[in-house]
Amino acid sequence: MNTKSYLIAAAVAATIVLWMASGYLATDGRAPGTGETGAATAADPVTVQISLREARPVQRRLETQGEARPDRRVVLRAETTGRVEAVLVDKGAAVRSGDPLVRLAMNDRQARLKQAQALVAQREADYRAASQLGDRGYQSESAKRQAFAALEAARADLAASREDIANTELRAPFSGIVEDRMVEVGDYLKVGESVASVVDMDPLRIRVDIAQQDIRRPRLGGGAEVVLATGDKLSGTVSYIAPAASDGTHTFPVEITVPNPGGLPAGVSATVRMPVDMEHAHFLSPAVLALDSDGQLGAKTVDDSGIVRFHPVSILRTERDGVWVTGLPDPARLITRGQGFVRAGERVRAVTAAASGLSADGPAVPAPGAGG
Repeated sequence: MNTKSYLIAAAVAATIVLWMASGYLATDGRAPGTGETGAATAADPVTVQISLREARPVQRRLETQGEARPDRRVVLRAETTGRVEAVLVDKGAAVRSGDPLVRLAMNDRQARLKQAQALVAQREADYRAASQLGDRGYQSESAKRQAFAALEAARADLAASREDIANTELRAPFSGIVEDRMVEVGDYLKVGESVASVVDMDPLRIRVDIAQQDIRRPRLGGGAEVVLATGDKLSGTVSYIAPAASDGTHTFPVEITVPNPGGLPAGVSATVRMPVDMEHAHFLSPAVLALDSDGQLGAKTVDDSGIVRFHPVSILRTERDGVWVTGLPDPARLITRGQGFVRAGERVRAVTAAASGLSADGPAVPAPGAGG
């Protein structure tokens, strides 16, 4: 159930409680619409308590659910064949860029390297001799080119041999955490087989899906509040907005980048609130909200003529002690006591808290733009 549904249910419950507890104000303690003897008199209007409320600028927020993901994740794969000679890290280990993770056996690679080095030296001598003879006219230009080609081939074999040796040691491509390790000492690896996965946890990327009707509201570089399922509260920046909607859902993937120096876990769910625009709204207690005959959420006011008016409202955002709503006149003479016993169009006697002799009603209004 979402926040708005809870508020509607709370409004209905509050109305029932107010009705059972009398829910109206009469300056002489009599029930509304009765005379001195208790007989009904249509002339006496119901007394209700009102409070003058003015709208304030409030930051509208786009709230949605998402998931925390690592900034980067990579699966290291073998780039040469060989037997695993050493495993240098365990799962969960923190590594820095370039740290060795797994080492393969060298076998005859060193011998092949020396052979390639010797062949390069031989080909270099052959090429020098061919060049000298060619310069003196004792060797054809074609022979000189063949000697050079043989030298280049030998150099390529040497480079390949060195690269093959370098590939026997798999290193971390960036600083992060070893998420998984798929090999043990003695395993034989073929080219392309998975060896280990490494994740970069700082920053975290919070992935959310924004409905198509709201996709123009977030802004690249805009701020966002993130509350993880762990209870941690973070501040981030909108770093990516998909240019096209996902097939089937018609929602747009959006990412928020959040600094994570403390190493909070990825994969947990997150609530994201993105400030989007400012709007004027009234702060109310959920107890003054009611439903009309059509089930529409709203609040009751008293106009200058003493007539009750019902105004449908939309909840802009919730706070700890109340809600910000739009749809009320500004200023609004809001009925705060007795609203459960009067109907729209009915004439009432409106009094303030000071005139009624009762305590002031409702929670304190938070500072504009504040709240969680």
